[in-house]
Amino acid sequence: QVQLAESGGGLVQAGGSLRLSCTASGSLPRFDNMGWYRQAPGQERELVAQLFGGGATRYANAVKGRFTISRENARNTMYLQMDSLKPEDTAVYSCYVFSLGSGNYWGQGTQVTVSS
Repeated sequence: QVQLAESGGGLVQAGGSLRLSCTASGSLPRFDNMGWYRQAPGQERELVAQLFGGGATRYANAVKGRFTISRENARNTMYLQMDSLKPEDTAVYSCYVFSLGSGNYWGQGTQVTVSS
């Protein structure tokens, strides 16, 4: 059984930075892609960043140039470095891992609040 746990959320002023972590416990299957979603109150869930098995990355237009997704295999951990944060980045951020053979795994979410 794979479990994902996020950390690193919190309150930050506009223009500041946060780094979110998503650590997997258990036997992680070969993944096809992994990434981060976010959901703000009253809004639909938004895909923020993806990391594919070959190393390619993809970002939502709203975060391009400000957010960076990466992973550290030795720690079974994925990161989302968020710089130049804006109040509109305020949301609950959730990580996921998708494997064709096993489906989706989700973290519980971590709150990010950016004050103006």
